[in-house]
Amino acid sequence: MKTNQKKIKAVALIGLCASLALLLSYVEHLLPPLFVAVPGIKMGLPNVVILYVLYCMGVKRAALVSFVRIALTTMLFGNPMTLAYSVAGAVLSLFVMAILKRMNFLSALGVSVAGGICHNIGQVLVAMVLLDTPQIAYYLLVLSVTGIISGAFIGLCSAFLINRIPYAKIVK
Repeated sequence: MKTNQKKIKAVALIGLCASLALLLSYVEHLLPPLFVAVPGIKMGLPNVVILYVLYCMGVKRAALVSFVRIALTTMLFGNPMTLAYSVAGAVLSLFVMAILKRMNFLSALGVSVAGGICHNIGQVLVAMVLLDTPQIAYYLLVLSVTGIISGAFIGLCSAFLINRIPYAKIVK
């Protein structure tokens, strides 16, 4: 019976995390742009939840929460183009973060910074393909700086959660 209760708690926690990530997407959607002169820059608030899930529950569950959040966010606030950009950024970012976490030589902050930069790279690669404009790659210079800044902020928030809300105590 205890195994079933643990599974139920884990599923409930994944649903809660996906809901929280969606809520943070909505909050981010309501916020004014960080830099008016540079379109498309966001803080990445939902990634606090994604990084927490990655560290506490694993890659598969982090991917599940991420893609549920992206699907719901696209249906509520986006369009097919935002879906393409979001998925590309999320796949590359989560892939790199999972590898770096597994290598175990960076903290959550370092993993998050790498994820922020890779998210931007994924989005620029999709833009280059969809818009057939390789010159967009120059945009990566600006986006890398913002990826470092937002990745550091997200990493600090995530590290706080990872240390304060251990997964083992939740699904006990």
